[in-house]
Amino acid sequence: MTPLAIPDAVLARAGRVADDWRAATGVDIDVAETLVGRAGLLGLSPDGRISAGGATRLMTGRDGWIALTLSRPDDIEAVPALLESASMPEDPWHAVQQWMTSYDCADGVERARLLGLPAATLGETPAAPPRVYAFGPATKGRDLTGLLVVDLSVMWAGPLCGQLLSRAGATVVKVESASRPDGTRSGSPAFFDWMNHGKLSYETDFDDATRLRALLATADVVIESSRVAALTRRGLGPTDVAPRDGRVWLRITGHGTEGERADWVAFGDDAAVSGGLVRGDAEPEFCGDAIADPLTGLHAAAAVANALRGGGGALIEMSMSAVAAGYAELPRSTESACAATPQLKGPAASLGADNDAVENLIAERRLAPC
Repeated sequence: MTPLAIPDAVLARAGRVADDWRAATGVDIDVAETLVGRAGLLGLSPDGRISAGGATRLMTGRDGWIALTLSRPDDIEAVPALLESASMPEDPWHAVQQWMTSYDCADGVERARLLGLPAATLGETPAAPPRVYAFGPATKGRDLTGLLVVDLSVMWAGPLCGQLLSRAGATVVKVESASRPDGTRSGSPAFFDWMNHGKLSYETDFDDATRLRALLATADVVIESSRVAALTRRGLGPTDVAPRDGRVWLRITGHGTEGERADWVAFGDDAAVSGGLVRGDAEPEFCGDAIADPLTGLHAAAAVANALRGGGGALIEMSMSAVAAGYAELPRSTESACAATPQLKGPAASLGADNDAVENLIAERRLAPC
């Protein structure tokens, strides 16, 4: 793979988070591997204003820079509506860039977001720490050994958090539906295996909430990364599930949970641009590979471990763009070329392979004291 340039200050700060995690759990984290491991596994290389993964591009508006991601079939299909065109242009990216030059960045991004597209204006999001709310009864401080983590997240940030919690001794159940599994299952198996090996795979219908609510009721930790309304409208939000002493509920979003931001879709590259984490100033380029994802996953795992040590009973809200903004404040004058290919430890479980085991686990935990 071609090495990815990461600012030294970004590596140093992420290293301090990894040191705190090691002190709390005894588990080492290779920060460089965490940040660029996907690129190593998939043979991805940066290309200036085209993201390493190829699905996000930096482009100019009348008054600055925006990022737009076209990674899902629905994103591509929305391009004619974005351009107010009756047909798909021969080169969608070229057409979008030409269209964008007639708009101020905020107006162009607003239109993209109205169509459900992942888009961001460079540096629009300020740095902010995770929001932590008291949520349910606390218990005595504890580590992750033997705890049950229900991982409802997809893609990278949330699954990375779940993977780190698994390494620290938790039993992690990855929940997916047959109709909408984690999108990374359809890509290279190597990346999905890296993020999800060692987790139990539980397949269930999110629209039939009874089974999933029973699992959530027994969880010590819940990880979610969908937009807030996606779970609450199904009766699966944190206030819909029976309380459990010391539970930590982690909510990872692209842009936060307040107002219209709660509905903005985000992926790692456009979230990083939203936070201002790019290379260069006047002529920005992407930094690393979807860097807001692994940075958020790392911070999320540390936040969960810290909350558990304090007795739990907490709802943690973490925004990828705000995490990226915290790193964007650091000096970026010196960089290191990072290249790493993780050594895989085995395949992830096939979809629903552990349903019986998870059902037994639910039954056992219902009978056991919290």
